[in-house]
Amino acid sequence: MAGTVDLHIHTNASDGTDSPEQLLWNIQKAGITIFAITDHDTIKGALRMKKIIPPGIKFIQGVEFSCVTDSGTKCHILGLGYDEYNPDFKEALMTGDNLRHQKFHLRIKLLRENFGITFTDDEITSLLSIPSVGKPHIANMMVMKGLADNIQDAIERYIDKCITGSTRIPARQAVRSINSAGGIAVWAHPLGGEGEKESTEEQFRITLRELISYGIKGLECWYSKYPVKKCKELAMTAETFGLLVSGGSDYHGTNKAIPLGRLNSDNENIGYERLSILRGL
Repeated sequence: MAGTVDLHIHTNASDGTDSPEQLLWNIQKAGITIFAITDHDTIKGALRMKKIIPPGIKFIQGVEFSCVTDSGTKCHILGLGYDEYNPDFKEALMTGDNLRHQKFHLRIKLLRENFGITFTDDEITSLLSIPSVGKPHIANMMVMKGLADNIQDAIERYIDKCITGSTRIPARQAVRSINSAGGIAVWAHPLGGEGEKESTEEQFRITLRELISYGIKGLECWYSKYPVKKCKELAMTAETFGLLVSGGSDYHGTNKAIPLGRLNSDNENIGYERLSILRGL
């Protein structure tokens, strides 16, 4: 059973497969009435949706920054309801975009050096035309070239073995830029995202306190990978620390087997009243 709100969705501006137009059709088909587009380090998909959204559906501009904390912990920070013209926010987007392209070129170089995998100039140009190019796009190109069985195979067998080091925007900068732009900064999937190893309670607590010190205002408590019991525990933690409760599916179209509106692994319908962040948006 899908819910009617979803605050974590990706389009083909990053690593999803739906164009904004396709996503809107799927949103309406799923009966979702409040949603956010949160592409990785880009707002191009959100800006396109802003132009085509029809009456009766509440659309919230979002973004998902790939970040690293001062202590070296990787995390993802959602920005919801920002002013895209804010200079601090625009600078953070530019930083994230530059770092993402830096990582892309390094991956291409390492694939050539480590595995003898090369791409033509036309293939590189095609990949760079994607607003937020990343691992799935390179992997898909490798599948098309007959170098891997599927995207996951390409990532696990080749791409993840090309160690690029930290090329993520500082979480401190991401959070402060979102706050400066009048948005709400949310720690996305705080126990680990889809396909990631679940963090320990100690890791979670350390990172939470660090992000709170930067100024985050929300916690993504309801998430497609987490059972209801875990989601409720996260919501209690959010309340304890005075954080807003958010929720999203992390929908990627056909790139991930996650339906729109799924905010927990038990498939329980989550109403608006459980997401206190909506009152701030």
